[in-house]
Amino acid sequence: MRNRGDYEHGTSGGGSIGAYLLHRAKPHLPPWLGVAGIGVAGSGAHLMWADSVGAGVGLTLSAVALTGATWWAGRETSPQRRLHSAITVAAGSAWMTGAALAGPLAGSLPDVYLMGGAVLALSWNIRMALRTSDGEATRSADKGLLEKVGLAKAKIGRTQVEPNRVTAALALEPGEQTTDDVAKALARIASALDLPQSAVRFQPDPDSARRGDLVIVPRDMLTEPEPWEGPSQPGGSIMDPLVIGRYDDGSPLVVWLPGDPKAGRNAQHFLIAGGTGSGKGDAALNLQTEILSRRDVIMWLSDPKSFQDFRPLLPAYDWAVEGGSGTEAMVEALQQVIPARTSWLGKHSYRQWTPQAAERQTDPAHSCRPDNTPCGCEGMPYMVAWMEEAANTLRALGDDAFTGIAQEARSAGCSLIVSLQRPSYDQMSTSTRASLPSVIALGCDPRDEGFSLPDAVIDAGAHPGAWGNRKPGYCYVVAGGIDPDRYAAPARTRQFTADAAPVMEMLAQWALRNGATADPVTTGAAKAVVGNAYTGRQTLTDETEPTVPDHDDDSSQTGPLLDAEDAAMDPEADLPAPQQGDDAPLFGQEAGRKPSPEEARQLFARALDEFEANGQMVVGPKDFMDWCDANGYSRPWVSARLRDAAMEGRLQPTAQTGRWRIVPLLAAAA
Repeated sequence: MRNRGDYEHGTSGGGSIGAYLLHRAKPHLPPWLGVAGIGVAGSGAHLMWADSVGAGVGLTLSAVALTGATWWAGRETSPQRRLHSAITVAAGSAWMTGAALAGPLAGSLPDVYLMGGAVLALSWNIRMALRTSDGEATRSADKGLLEKVGLAKAKIGRTQVEPNRVTAALALEPGEQTTDDVAKALARIASALDLPQSAVRFQPDPDSARRGDLVIVPRDMLTEPEPWEGPSQPGGSIMDPLVIGRYDDGSPLVVWLPGDPKAGRNAQHFLIAGGTGSGKGDAALNLQTEILSRRDVIMWLSDPKSFQDFRPLLPAYDWAVEGGSGTEAMVEALQQVIPARTSWLGKHSYRQWTPQAAERQTDPAHSCRPDNTPCGCEGMPYMVAWMEEAANTLRALGDDAFTGIAQEARSAGCSLIVSLQRPSYDQMSTSTRASLPSVIALGCDPRDEGFSLPDAVIDAGAHPGAWGNRKPGYCYVVAGGIDPDRYAAPARTRQFTADAAPVMEMLAQWALRNGATADPVTTGAAKAVVGNAYTGRQTLTDETEPTVPDHDDDSSQTGPLLDAEDAAMDPEADLPAPQQGDDAPLFGQEAGRKPSPEEARQLFARALDEFEANGQMVVGPKDFMDWCDANGYSRPWVSARLRDAAMEGRLQPTAQTGRWRIVPLLAAAA
């Protein structure tokens, strides 16, 4: 005999099974209830409007409007769901219109109702059955994630899944949330997903304040560095893209320097910013090797670190200086070269530099002659002026010089590239920084992120401060020609190892034989300002051997340390006594005798000549202090002589107070 407990257990078990079946059937009932409801509605409508023409028109328009509204309302769902919903509404409303006018049992309407209604209901049942519990769990988890990070009312729309990249459309609550709320929540989203902050980004919709795409990159594909193996397009044009690394999805990281009207891109200057150990040197080498491997570009380089990173490339530069007075001379030359190049481009009908400008001018459309016959002028290659570790240069020369160059150089077919560790306001003025909108931002102090990147890019999820010096080569690139959606995408430059040095040396030799040389306009403008300080780079032929300039401690040396006569002398022998009529040495007056004012002026003029011969074209009182100490003249006397030389046209003032540019003798005489 069954006891009460067994009876109750059996009853409850049967009830549980029935409840379970009912629970499982409930999600599939709505489509069938909808089919039944359409049948009832169609029959009732026929009783009311069977003979009404106006009702027929109204029902037809209502069916069209309802189908359109369904299509519009489904814009935030997947394309399949949107289409399925629109077809269902269109079919149901069309049958109801026909049933209302002709009767539910007229003609083929009953067959269409039974077969079509069953097909539509079953299609929705099948769609629901294909939704796995994983999908439901995922949607529930997504909603829980948004609630956890303070975006509970936001809705996730279509989701695009790619290898190592998930992009989800995000719609925020109208009137209550904006895209700024998502930007503030990115760090919390990364925390909830247990990912680094740089793995979560948000791309706002420019046409909406509450929509955008949430991008999640779960795996860092940049962990393994990619070694540099050589330039991407040796012998190509500087107009072609420069490949300097790769993004976190494996696509190449490319930048451009010249403008391209067809692509809607202007010529660009670049700021390369990154703290110590961030890989700024490798980033510079990636960009320089790409530039120097192109056939129609020349580069000027200022590097106060004695070419520590760039020595294998020295023969390839058109002009390279180590800083100090050499950089002063280069900046002075740039200020004259830029208007000269702009004038040449204008006379040859170029609104901006193009590769055609680097070739001999045989096209009548680019003739400088009044009758537009081919002028045959020598072409003008693109120009890059690179200021490495520019903080010292900015402090020494002031921002005005750099700002003027940056603002005017683009129209002259010239790009300025400034590299420094911290582009803060005490290092660089806001005007100069605004003239360098394109940036390669490497790891830095978190407090310095705003100096390197625009606020909108930081809000989108870019945080170079999270890398510091722990991930050398990681960077964000903001520049023309790059999809703005890529601005907040991490990238990494290629790594230069010891094996790269021989390849760079071969690249330098290739540039000597095949690279561009400075055009007559650039050369003439530079020499008119700094004279012998600018030597230019000559193309190397197969019959000549390259000569790499010596840039060691004595940067003024430009030839062999000993000539043939000096090499034959006995180093232990006494120096010969000076002969009558010999020129007196610059700082070699007889002990105890102060030169007369006229002699002092002559000695001062000879000092200027010697500075010019040695290539030091920017001088100031401190450069004459040894002579002053030996001859009993004061710094104010030297300053007065500098002003006199300026009145005579031998000197020109520079942007830096107390520093003067030597005017070459030929130019001064003219």
